[in-house]
Amino acid sequence: MRVLKSLVLLVLLLVVRGSMVQLNNGGYEDIVIAINPGLPEDPNIIRNIQDMVKEASSYLFNATKQRFFFKAVKIIIPLHWLPKPEYLSVKTESYDKADVIVANPFLKYGDDPYTLQYGGCGEKGRYIHFTPDFLLNDNLYNIYGSRGTKVFVHEWAHLRWGVFDEYNNDAPFYVSVNSGEASVEATRCSASVTGKYIVQSCMGNSCTTRECKYGAQTKLYEAGCKFIPDKTQNAPASIMYMQSLPSVVEFCDQSTHNEKATNMQNKMCNYHSTWEVIMNSPDFSNTSPINSTNPPNETSFSLLQTKDRVVCLVLDVSGSMTANNRIDRLYRSAEIFLLQIVEMGSWVGIVTFQSTAQIEINLQQIVSENVRQNLVNKLPTTAGGGTNICDGVRKGFEVIKQKYSNLYGSEIVLLTDGEDGGMSSCLTEVGNSGSIIHTIALGPNAAPELERFSNMTGGLRFYATDTVDSNGLIDAFSGISSGSGNISEQSIQLESTARSVAVKQWMNGTVTVDSTVGNDTFFVVTWDGITSPPDILLRDPKGKEYRTSDFTVSNLNLRTARLTIAGTAEVGDWYYWIQNNHTYSQVISMIVTSRAASLAVPPVTVKALMNKDTNNFPNPMVIYAEVTQGFLPVLGATVMATVEPQTGSAVELKLLDDGSGADIIKNDGIYSKYFTSFKGNGRYNLKVRVQGKDKTVRLGRRQSQALYVPGYIENGEIKMNAARPEVSDDEIQAKLGSFNRVASGGSFVVENVPSGGTTDVFPPCKIIDLEAQYEEDKIHLSWTAPGNDFDVGQADRYIMKMSESLLDLRNTFENATSVNTSSLVPNPAGTKESFQFKSENVTRENGTIFYFAIRAIDNASLTSEMSNIAQAALFLPPKESSPDSAPNDDVINKGINVLTIVLIVAGSIIAVSIAVSITVCILHKKNRRGGTEV
Repeated sequence: MRVLKSLVLLVLLLVVRGSMVQLNNGGYEDIVIAINPGLPEDPNIIRNIQDMVKEASSYLFNATKQRFFFKAVKIIIPLHWLPKPEYLSVKTESYDKADVIVANPFLKYGDDPYTLQYGGCGEKGRYIHFTPDFLLNDNLYNIYGSRGTKVFVHEWAHLRWGVFDEYNNDAPFYVSVNSGEASVEATRCSASVTGKYIVQSCMGNSCTTRECKYGAQTKLYEAGCKFIPDKTQNAPASIMYMQSLPSVVEFCDQSTHNEKATNMQNKMCNYHSTWEVIMNSPDFSNTSPINSTNPPNETSFSLLQTKDRVVCLVLDVSGSMTANNRIDRLYRSAEIFLLQIVEMGSWVGIVTFQSTAQIEINLQQIVSENVRQNLVNKLPTTAGGGTNICDGVRKGFEVIKQKYSNLYGSEIVLLTDGEDGGMSSCLTEVGNSGSIIHTIALGPNAAPELERFSNMTGGLRFYATDTVDSNGLIDAFSGISSGSGNISEQSIQLESTARSVAVKQWMNGTVTVDSTVGNDTFFVVTWDGITSPPDILLRDPKGKEYRTSDFTVSNLNLRTARLTIAGTAEVGDWYYWIQNNHTYSQVISMIVTSRAASLAVPPVTVKALMNKDTNNFPNPMVIYAEVTQGFLPVLGATVMATVEPQTGSAVELKLLDDGSGADIIKNDGIYSKYFTSFKGNGRYNLKVRVQGKDKTVRLGRRQSQALYVPGYIENGEIKMNAARPEVSDDEIQAKLGSFNRVASGGSFVVENVPSGGTTDVFPPCKIIDLEAQYEEDKIHLSWTAPGNDFDVGQADRYIMKMSESLLDLRNTFENATSVNTSSLVPNPAGTKESFQFKSENVTRENGTIFYFAIRAIDNASLTSEMSNIAQAALFLPPKESSPDSAPNDDVINKGINVLTIVLIVAGSIIAVSIAVSITVCILHKKNRRGGTEV
């Protein structure tokens, strides 16, 4: 238990950006469940959500031994649903920050409930996704179990406590040895769940079942084999395995946990039970059992309806904004926000502040390009005076209240480059306002308290340096899209690049416009030298050319040229050539934005974020980029992250989706990497660039789903459920084509970095994909190489251990038998490692299982955590049970082995001839003496 506590304390707890769930005396409050704006109005969705959560509250209370329940839930109603008297207004809640979302699946990919998990064991998830069919269709009861008493609690455990599934669709079986006898078992927890191993074959509407046979290659059960549980069980666990079983009322604990099962819970949580992980969560530490058989409160619900987007820009125009061309860069970036980013139908106002604040323009609803241009005309062009941030925020509130009676659901975009000692005077007012405040810190001296505004209101936080070739300020404004969940309305950044271009030299590039975008497409070129534009040539995929004269240059913004593409932009590669015709070098940038091409086809989107907003050295950060189309992961993309510190040069990292290092699940569309290149204390800015190539990119499937139960055995009769709907590979690989995306991941703050520089304090990362298997008389192991510093660089050497006891290996790694790896030199991080050896001085016989684990050591003798434990099992199934052998479709004889066959043959010969039988017995005795060698 002490080891597990250390593990959980060392975990980098994932900040669920915007989630505001509170735990109060065992009751979870402020849970947000949001209905996607694309769903047609259906009051049954609301009613069934309420019934589900109420039912789940009692079930959770008993499953957690009278400790937790659901106390207060907010349900977000889409704007287009008819208003009702009981619908209140949203405050800081929004669809994109919801804990649970209700939305159609993309490609009608079934109704599996799932939880999106980025991080490791004990780390909170991102959100739970239910489909409307799941909430409305009672026919799914037999497949998943009750929505409330079963499924919601299963998914809540993923989301809140960071536990994992105890089944494994990719490895549904494993070899187990009990009382000296080897058998193949279903991956499950607890192991006392009973059932049969069945294959179902269907022709038309006629289906037959038979017992499973062993596979010739895997030595486990054949492909298509399913474990069908008995409907009536004595096993009370586990909720994270087969939540639908009537007997299941608790999580697997230390006494019922099946550490041998090849599931994600064991792999990610060091073979500890789900209940042990829950017990070591902050929730558990901060509560006590409640002396009651029922939750002390029934779940209460608030129904909140969204409204039109309301945004007020609150912009710093103090004297320091004249430095480093900041006021011009502010104009340029805010212009892009007003003309290209903020959605049609939104209400926008502008406030500026220095020592005092003033209203530049009251709220205007964006219904035409003229309104957008009128707002641009009110952007500030001069700066001077002091800095009074609270006065600016209050003036922004005043603008909003001129139209609305309260501030609920409104947004403030607050930009400043200076410090203000009076910020604390309005913190309470901001926290109680119901308005969301997004903050942009510009330059190295922006108020360190600035992020408190965004943290307490659920707003975004950005940081832009004065390095003009990073486009940091433009990217910040481009990242402030609506949180409504209506992806088709949101602007998508396809390109944002800048570089210093020498005299008469060219800046060339390619921007891919894919088939999922193309409406409302802008190409914007900026420069920082003379007011006359550089020479621009842009060519579309069909060869049409646009030159400098086709771009528009505003009279108020003489260093920006903008081209609007009429209709829907041509799909394919757009090429550009820009020549610096100035007499000095200058920084030139290209920014491209677009919107969805169709309401029916969701665009490819990218969400970039870190595992936390504030980091204490020497803990590493983890960078994530979620690449999706609708709710399907996009696989095979090239994802590059750029981290720009407050001081020093930017660091570029390649994020991977390979199930190693910081990336916990392979091929889930979440690309990850550790970040350890800390250049000092202060703010860091994150930007992610994604490129998909038509021959490598494809769509994938979601993980962490509630188990789809194939059927049950009732009173000895096998009753199969409808087969799980599967989308064909052709549909999954729908022609995504090539694409480009750029996304800002906001900012994070690093503290406690030593001022005199750092030594090597980062060990290699934990290896999480170790695999082992027998290959004839050798054992083959494979894994992904860690780095010198987590998953960057190259480790120095490996320590590998083996044991016949999984728990002994986990608990006393150092005392286990060593495997000689002196000939093995670690490869660079991310490389696939392979190692083979012949085990000497060990007995190998049918049912022999060896467990392996590995650690990496860097050149500073820092050692990684112990890897996941891999199992190599020597299992020889009965010969007649192979699918390729003589058929007996109805019987699986688990007891027959090679020795038994020899005895049967010998007995038959004895019946024929005494003399022959004596000879056979002699031979048989010889065989027995050599029987432990395989």
